Amino acid sequence: MQEADLPGLTSKLLWAAFGLAVIFGGIAQRTRFCTMGAVADIVTMGDWSRMRMWVLAIAVAMLGFNAMVGLGWVQASNTVYAAPQLLWLSALVGGLMFGMGMVLGSGCGSKTLVRIGSGSLKSLVVFFVLAVAAYATLRGITAVARVATLDKVALTLPTGQDLPSLAAHALGGLRQTWAWALGAAFGLAGLGFVLARSEGRSAELWLGGLGLGAVVVAVWWLSGGLGFVAEHPVTLEATFLATNTRRMESLSFVAPLAYTLDWLILFSDTSKVLTLGIVSVLGVVAGAAGVALATGTFRWEAFAGVEDTANHIVGATLMGVGGVTALGCTVGQGLSGLSTLSVGSFIAVTGIVVGALLALRWQNWRMERSL
Repeated sequence: MQEADLPGLTSKLLWAAFGLAVIFGGIAQRTRFCTMGAVADIVTMGDWSRMRMWVLAIAVAMLGFNAMVGLGWVQASNTVYAAPQLLWLSALVGGLMFGMGMVLGSGCGSKTLVRIGSGSLKSLVVFFVLAVAAYATLRGITAVARVATLDKVALTLPTGQDLPSLAAHALGGLRQTWAWALGAAFGLAGLGFVLARSEGRSAELWLGGLGLGAVVVAVWWLSGGLGFVAEHPVTLEATFLATNTRRMESLSFVAPLAYTLDWLILFSDTSKVLTLGIVSVLGVVAGAAGVALATGTFRWEAFAGVEDTANHIVGATLMGVGGVTALGCTVGQGLSGLSTLSVGSFIAVTGIVVGALLALRWQNWRMERSL
């Protein structure tokens, strides 16, 4: 590939990622996709519908990603989720913080963007606070604390932490073969859970689960296939175009919010360029806004009072710090990360769910005391 070809390929990649993010935002708005809402529905009403939607999206992402690994199209080792160093304490503590934060902030990073597109001024505030907290945890004061404490507790594995790599190392065989087998096993188990009850067979649930899971897989292919340059004409190294991590990426909505804010503030700095994460953030807002306006569900929303404002600011801060510490959110770890079958992703998602349950219990306790 010639250097002159790179701008055109990068532009094609970014437009495609933006389009897929628009679809993600539109589907999330239409189906009320929300992991925090899914956990809350179970706790307050015993309704598992939205949880089954999330599990369906995970199952589709697992099946799609590992099929691509099995075909040799992508490799889990090219992602940030499958590194040999397992930061298990960071994943667990960061997940707990993020889970508690998304309850206080009325939704995770992706839901915040969807709510902005639907007219929520509360979520606009959450976006800015989350982005600042995430940036500080990437490169600022909380980054120093994170590296000096949680990140020091790690296990160094003999191979990547994705289950196909671990299985191939321990039991023999090819990673591709294990990707086919384990991807199918986990994916079909998820589908079985979804279909086990009649509530898992609704059209809306399948639109949300199948559609969002497929978008995650498509973005993986964009980044790891279309956006992969085996030998960059300048550096002569393998390169993944338009990514902040310089690795293969799919959707995630914590660090990309920080990079979006950075791009907006320093727009005149020519070194600040659009990346897959930034256009995904903008695309989700655009997609949600389009559906909200088309369906008449766009509504301006403001804070109810001081306590409501404080809860959202604290929640946004916890999500920013926790999401970066855990290497992702309910989409970044819950869909993109789990699709790689990463051990760290399973730990982070467990932390997120437990954190959400703790925060919901705390909220219920507060309400009971006020009666």
